[in-house]
Amino acid sequence: MSGGERTASRTAVLVCQGRAAADGRLGAGRFADAVAVRLLRPPERIPVDEVRAGTPPRGWAARTAYEGVRACAEVLVPRTVAIDDAVRGHRAPQLVVLGAGLDSRAWRLPELAETDVWEVDHPASQRDKQQRLAEAGTPAVLARSVTFTPVDFAADDLGGALRAAGHDASVPTTWLWEGVIPYLAPAEVRAAVRAITGRSAPGSTLVLNYQSPSAKAAAGRLIARVLNSSLTAAEPWRSLWKPRAMAALLAEHGLRVVSDEDLLTVAERLEVGARGVMSLRSGRVAVARQD
Repeated sequence: MSGGERTASRTAVLVCQGRAAADGRLGAGRFADAVAVRLLRPPERIPVDEVRAGTPPRGWAARTAYEGVRACAEVLVPRTVAIDDAVRGHRAPQLVVLGAGLDSRAWRLPELAETDVWEVDHPASQRDKQQRLAEAGTPAVLARSVTFTPVDFAADDLGGALRAAGHDASVPTTWLWEGVIPYLAPAEVRAAVRAITGRSAPGSTLVLNYQSPSAKAAAGRLIARVLNSSLTAAEPWRSLWKPRAMAALLAEHGLRVVSDEDLLTVAERLEVGARGVMSLRSGRVAVARQD
């Protein structure tokens, strides 16, 4: 599907809704995202407001949207905290956000003040995000700079696109790869890792979020497909990775895993209660270094 034919990611909107619903409610003192709600359009804010108020709506469609946002918020808090901590702990002059969607870090993390950020995503998703930023009055950027870099991971040369966008392969980079890997085929994941390491100077870090195999999580995904077929049919999961297999893939390209933790462990540490235990247990955040 060409960039002109594909529409912006619905998953990106759901993730943004989850962050907006959690802001100020879950993970107090560790999680906050006041930018997320500004990136949502009025109809998209309705289930967010309902979740924040704890008032489930009547009607099948409205209740399905409500439950989707509620469940997403519970997963997004530990995932976001784990990734934010990794980004803060492995700061570099450059940050590349792969599959950025409606990511808000360049607008909410003051620790990026001396960091140039490249947001990489499908052209359709990037156009949608830039429109949303304009509609929101363009919140102040806290990073040193933000460069939108359109890339179709299934068809385009990631390394070439970043080079053309001004990314400097001789300078250490923190790479952030959140919520993308399950939607890529294994060959596409390998190609992306190869491109990442090809532009990683010594001292670079890859922070990645991926899903490990889980029969119960797969059953939950099947139920979600029934409840929201338009989302899961358009954006199906295409690859799941066991930690050992992911570590082996990264090692092949010179990346050493320094941590790899499931989101349930993170949620328990944060004392964030969640009903989606299986989703949290199969979701993982790993940090790997280019020595």
